[in-house]
Formats: sequence, structure tokens, C-alpha cells
Amino acid sequence: MKVSTYALALGAALALAGTAQAQDFQVKEKGLLMLNVRATDVSPTADDAITTAAGAATGLHVDVKDDIKPTIGLSYFLTDHVAVEVIAGTTQHAIKAQGTGVDVTVHKTWVLPPIVSLQYHFAPTSKVSPYVGAGVNYMLFYNGKDQNGFTVELDDGFGYALQAGVDVAVQGPWSANLDVKKVFFETDAKINGGALKSKVKLDPWVISAGFGYKF
Repeated sequence: MKVSTYALALGAALALAGTAQAQDFQVKEKGLLMLNVRATDVSPTADDAITTAAGAATGLHVDVKDDIKPTIGLSYFLTDHVAVEVIAGTTQHAIKAQGTGVDVTVHKTWVLPPIVSLQYHFAPTSKVSPYVGAGVNYMLFYNGKDQNGFTVELDDGFGYALQAGVDVAVQGPWSANLDVKKVFFETDAKINGGALKSKVKLDPWVISAGFGYKF
């Protein structure tokens, strides 16, 4: 599922919203809880060099594959315009070592990257309500499985995220949502007990589409 698919989903939601009257949907306001259930594509942008323990070049680099999984987000509106959102989900990623004539999977891991963001909603009483946000995340790697005779260790840690999205009211408490985040996170990877290493900038794009419900 790529950006074009999400755009089509948002277009369909806009078409539905266009048929509703202003009084047919619930507005965003102070004290509101909003639950978003989304399909999310987590797409790391890692392309970092793999070196020896002494720092010598190997001609190899890291590639981390993307994954699509369901996620949830829960927002609480501190004011009509300002909300705090907690986002949770988990994805699985294959880690490869690539180079001239080399394309081998060295590790597969699950990652739990909860994000807490502070958002500003520009048009809380409108059917089409865009927002931006910024926050922090924590990358927790778990249930990792080494592949093809390699061993890999990854460090957990904190990162930060930027966010932009839009909620499109459909009817009553229901809305459609398109959300894009850029997460900035770097981890140290040790391969084969540290014989090889890489400082991996995962820096994933997190692109989501789904539906929301206001409480």
C-alpha cells in the first residue's frame, strides 16, 4: 500500500463528506477523545555503510524492508485546537546486507515504536480538518531472528517524529483519516559479535489511512 492508495482512500472519504450536511457530523472540541484505527506502512530509509570493527570499509550497506500492519491512535483534545495523541502498533522488518553481488538477509525483527505527539488542528469545526504535530518515540526491538548464519544486535532507544494529517468527517462521530509521520531514529547494529558494525539511520516514513471515532 503506497501513497497513491492512501490518496484514493482519502478521495473517497472526501466524496462521502461532501454529501453530508454541517449538522450531520461531530466537531472536534476540548475534552474529546478520538480513536483512529489505521492501516500503516512503515518504510525505513536506511542505507548506511557496514564496516569492520576497526572502521574499515566492506563495500556493504544496510537495507531495511518496509511492512504494513494495523495501528491505533488515541487523541485527547486539551483545547478545541490542541490534542495529544498516543500511537501504538508493531511491525516486522527484514534487515539485509547489500553490495556488489551481495543481497543477503541477516536478521528479521519485530519493532514496537510507540509515538506520543502534540498536535495542532487547524479547523476543528470543519468537515475537512488538517493538523500537524511533533513528538517523541521509543524504538523497542523484540523477537529478533538471525538469518543465514549471521548474528545481529540492535540497540533500543528514543527518537523524535514530525506529523501531518487530515480528518474528514463522514457522519456522526465517524471520520476518515490520512496521516503521515517522519520518524528520526538511529541505532547501533553489531553483526557477528561486533566483527562488523553499522550506525543505522532507520528514519522511517510512517504513512497511514483509516477511520476515526469520536467519544
